[in-house]
Amino acid sequence: MRKNKDTLRIVVADDHELVRRGIRDLLLEQPDWKVVGEAVGGRKAIEIVKKLKPDIAIVDITMPDMDGLEVTRRIRDAARETQVLILTMHESDQMVRRVLEMGARGYVLKSDMAAHLVQAVRDLANGKISLTPKVSTMVLEGFLKGGESRQPENGHARPTPREVEIIRRLAEGKSNKEIAAELGITLRTVETHRGRIMMKMRLHSLTELIHYAIRDKIITTQDF
Repeated sequence: MRKNKDTLRIVVADDHELVRRGIRDLLLEQPDWKVVGEAVGGRKAIEIVKKLKPDIAIVDITMPDMDGLEVTRRIRDAARETQVLILTMHESDQMVRRVLEMGARGYVLKSDMAAHLVQAVRDLANGKISLTPKVSTMVLEGFLKGGESRQPENGHARPTPREVEIIRRLAEGKSNKEIAAELGITLRTVETHRGRIMMKMRLHSLTELIHYAIRDKIITTQDF
């Protein structure tokens, strides 16, 4: 979450000047949003994030010297408070899964930038995951075609009604704190339920949780 609630601080990493300019123009239309740094390569992006600790890092997948997947992993290791939003031209459900597994919280296609980038940044700033409708549909179609998602290994394990409530909110990108407030329970109780859900359903990542929630109709792509 933001250290300074008055200003949202953003770093942009993309090797194309025109793309960075377009991103910057969109972001700076928002009051109290500030682009505090820009990078044309992966290593420079990590260096800037480590130094400035921005709220959001917008990262392209394809950059000189290091790809966006590795950049995302290193940013999440070095600056846990910085949320990573992937902005890319790659329309691949497998790529979406991989960047989420690396710790990114959002995925926006460059073709959708004008329509969805600002809302995606706002979602991340509010502690939510952001997948645009097009990306959500792409992931679901890949899953239905037999993608890389895992099935719960214990076919008899079923979530309790309370666990269903928590699964739905986790899959929608809500934080443990937000879930606790909505359900009127303590943060520790949410954390306990979350750990039990992952163990019970044999899930190992947020991506698998989302796939499980879609498959069991706990959520639909309309919920993203």
